[in-house]
Amino acid sequence: MKVIITGSTGMVGKGVLYESLENDLIEKVLVINRSSLGMNHEKLQEIILSDLSQIDTVKDQLQGYDACFFCLGISVLGLNEDQYTKITYDITKAFVDTLYESNPEMVFNYVSGTGTDSSEKGKTMWARVKGRTENMVLSKGFKDAYAFRPGMIIPEKGIRSRTGWYNAIYVIMRPFFPLFKKSNNVTTTTRIGDAMINSVTHSQELKHLENPEINLLAAK
Repeated sequence: MKVIITGSTGMVGKGVLYESLENDLIEKVLVINRSSLGMNHEKLQEIILSDLSQIDTVKDQLQGYDACFFCLGISVLGLNEDQYTKITYDITKAFVDTLYESNPEMVFNYVSGTGTDSSEKGKTMWARVKGRTENMVLSKGFKDAYAFRPGMIIPEKGIRSRTGWYNAIYVIMRPFFPLFKKSNNVTTTTRIGDAMINSVTHSQELKHLENPEINLLAAK
């Protein structure tokens, strides 16, 4: 299996990357980032693209992949709707259009978030934009596609969030992590990675996956 991962410098994307590199089913991992991971691995290949909306400029390097794990995202704090849409919807659509042209039989997984608004009509701006993005991904026509909607995520294997105040909260909550992990409503970076991989080989009827569904799929 050959997979493409975006957002691998972030907490969720790094978790997906680690699980992909460790999984024997996966023979090649292509990460597409704005800056290098600075990591060496026999499975790993990088494309550095300063403007991710220009993904079509490297489309000749994107053929023959079985899945895309799209983990790229940004906090809505400090952004208006146009700014958030450009990063959240427009870049995702550029990837979806380019990858569909090259690999229509791939599985495309989009990391969204709990509370996303599929109707695209709610009062919460980020939820509307995420919902619009989910709908675009799921309706494109890929062999299969999923919207991952994690809520509470526990980082594992030394992974840290790029958001400073998240890390502060994790430090405070760390003693309770073993208890939290017993709840089906809490997931981990490892489980999200395993669920992404399993989605390629275990098609799911439900296309919007929140923490309980992510955990269930991770265990297959």
